[in-house]
Amino acid sequence: MGSGVVTQVEAADHRTKVVDVAHRGASGYAPEHTITSYKMGERLHGDYIEIDLQMTKDGKLIAMHDETVDRTTDGTGRVKDLTLEQIKQLDAGSWFNEKYPQYANEDYAGLKVPTLEEIFKRFGNHRNYYIETKAPDIYPGMEEELLRLVDKYRINKRTLLIQSFSKESLLRVKELDASIKLVQLLSYKEAAVATDAEIAAWKEYAVGIGPNFTYLDQNYVQKVVKSGLQLHPYTVNETADMKRLIDWGVTGMFTNFPDRLHQLLKEQRK
Repeated sequence: MGSGVVTQVEAADHRTKVVDVAHRGASGYAPEHTITSYKMGERLHGDYIEIDLQMTKDGKLIAMHDETVDRTTDGTGRVKDLTLEQIKQLDAGSWFNEKYPQYANEDYAGLKVPTLEEIFKRFGNHRNYYIETKAPDIYPGMEEELLRLVDKYRINKRTLLIQSFSKESLLRVKELDASIKLVQLLSYKEAAVATDAEIAAWKEYAVGIGPNFTYLDQNYVQKVVKSGLQLHPYTVNETADMKRLIDWGVTGMFTNFPDRLHQLLKEQRK
């Protein structure tokens, strides 16, 4: 097969290997970064549980996208200024019912913000985790605490992926445990270009990159994937966009609706 020509069989085979990452859980259907959302992501055939990390005033890692609790709870303030006990008193579900009435569920009211430790306890070490260090510059020791919990709960490092927009954070993880696979997150504001130098630099420490999908084109996707890097764009919620990205050759993607991607991949395997 070493001719460099991709046969129909290989193309079809590639499609079965596209990774379906349940973004913040099945966050299109349930309040993001709650145990409920992660469970739904699994039920809807997501391959990975994707977790954003913030750190409390007392040094506990919690699952939350923002540096403040304002958007996804009934509380207010910066995570780093609140203790875990304070955060545990917040309602992390009712906001979803108000914002997305078409998916509202009375059981979502009163859901709690989970700690990373609680997630590992709940889902175990045989699940696939895709974990992002958020704002690591304001949380000294975040990487050490993350890896302590990974080791404590014997999380499968063969499938574990740690991602960040912070190259420094990823290099810190690499320094602490060179066996862990890293993904460099990217945010493009215009047509995405990946130079040979950039690709070479990413490959020195990462197994893949995670750009926002909006500004990608086929040339970008194919250049990155042919270099041997994984390519997992975010956040892809419409089936037409998913299909286009699969046709271009991405190796996975983040979606709030993992069932949509699962269904599309299933149809393409027929």
